Amino acid sequence: MEVKSLNSKFLDLSIRLPKFFSELESDFRNIVTEKLERGKVSLTVEVLSEGMPQITQSINKELFLAYFSGFKSMAEAAGVSADQAIFQMAMNAPDVQISSARDTVLPEEKELLLRLVAGACASCDEFRVNEGRVLQEKLSGYINRISEGLEAVAALDPARIERVREKLKGGLKEWFGHTDIDSNRLEQEMVYYIERLDIQEERVRLRAHLDYFIQTMPVSKASGRKLAFISQEIGREINTIGSKASDAAIQVHVVVMKEELEKIKEQLNNIL
Repeated sequence: MEVKSLNSKFLDLSIRLPKFFSELESDFRNIVTEKLERGKVSLTVEVLSEGMPQITQSINKELFLAYFSGFKSMAEAAGVSADQAIFQMAMNAPDVQISSARDTVLPEEKELLLRLVAGACASCDEFRVNEGRVLQEKLSGYINRISEGLEAVAALDPARIERVREKLKGGLKEWFGHTDIDSNRLEQEMVYYIERLDIQEERVRLRAHLDYFIQTMPVSKASGRKLAFISQEIGREINTIGSKASDAAIQVHVVVMKEELEKIKEQLNNIL
């Protein structure tokens, strides 16, 4: 028994069996579907005979001679001589060759075969699980690097807000000169403007999404689609932080976070 699996969004199963086992194909298909769920899967079953091969074909000599004699008489009547062709025709005539091979699988053979297929699928699934552990470590590393970028953004944010505030004050003085300005009104406008540039909510949501991603990975049920949805939300918050911050130092970390997110999205194609 040999089971091979490549990544695929759906189950694409190909089964190659000896003709003798064709009646078990539906049973094999059910086992593979239950065990592996998804992937471009191929199941190959080969049978090797021990010792000398047994002859499972016999010839009905009397029937063969009757066919041969009849075909030969017809050829002589037609004035042609083709003993080799007549011999082949007689050999291929109905019921001349008799097969002694069984055409059904015994119950004990069926039980053994189904157990072997289940074992092969279990071995394939175990390999998948081990591969999944390696992939989980990679994804955790990507998430951790996004978290580091988020922490760096949080550390830079207070200084950014202060620069925005000073820039606004300097711009107003340069624009209005010594003209009297309503300080209360100015403060309200500055608060409104700075609120539009505030990224505190985005930072909080991004942190929640990162934590949820880590919590979702170890679940036993298929979680690939859920992780894909979470990664979309992570990308939305990163993009919003980049667009609202308008700060060169923060943009450096935003670019790094986007790069790590793309790695996550690429690997999610390999997850159930």
